[in-house]
Amino acid sequence: MKVCFPVQENHGLESQVYGHFGSAPNFVVVDLVTSEVATIKNSDQIHEHGACNPVAGLGGQQVDAIVVGGIGGGALNKLNRAGMRVFQAQDGNIGKNLEMLRNNTLPEFMPDHTCGGHGGSEGCSH
Repeated sequence: MKVCFPVQENHGLESQVYGHFGSAPNFVVVDLVTSEVATIKNSDQIHEHGACNPVAGLGGQQVDAIVVGGIGGGALNKLNRAGMRVFQAQDGNIGKNLEMLRNNTLPEFMPDHTCGGHGGSEGCSH
């Protein structure tokens, strides 16, 4: 299983999980079978809110799950349609969130828990 974590910078398992999927500069992908850690530059970082193409942002890399602090509804739907489950990161680094994922204690993002925008009365539920 390959798990993707949006991050500002890659510091391996010590990396802090980024707050928003689409605007993260990089993704750290951890292969739970081989323990390999790879970095992907977000190729879809510059876009208007709601116009995220999350699958393209992963640069063609196939992952099974995403762990992130927040995500928009459109991106969540696109990732789910591509067969990826999306989980809400908790406080801590990638290593801590991986442990919670392995223990089935990370909540999965549902459409009513996504970011609605960052202006006016709209906001994020994270």
